[in-house]
Amino acid sequence: MKNVWLIDDDEVFVFLTKKLIARSELEVTVETYINGQDAIEQLQSLAEDENALPDIILLDLNMPVMDGWEFLKAYEDINFSNPNKIHLYIVTSSISPYEVERAKQIPAVQEFIVKPMVKDKFIDLIAAL
Repeated sequence: MKNVWLIDDDEVFVFLTKKLIARSELEVTVETYINGQDAIEQLQSLAEDENALPDIILLDLNMPVMDGWEFLKAYEDINFSNPNKIHLYIVTSSISPYEVERAKQIPAVQEFIVKPMVKDKFIDLIAAL
């Protein structure tokens, strides 16, 4: 069973992504967070328990309270028991070349994905684990 964290404040995107994941017929649990602050606090509390950490994080960039860039900065400061456990993907509606290049400079980011995510792409992410 894989654990996916969806960090995004867009209710429509969250709803559609959960449906997409359900249709993938993969054994996946999904936890959702509407801002980076709630997610980073949860990650900090779970950092030493590898089994409780998500396998995949799908992160939006534009959110209230703590945006995706702020989340990534805080994420880099967490001392995980297994730093390679989590596969982090930016999933955003932004097509800014600046943001794509900025994301490439962050080692934790596996890939920059432009919304919407399609089922085949999600299956590929899970298969890569």
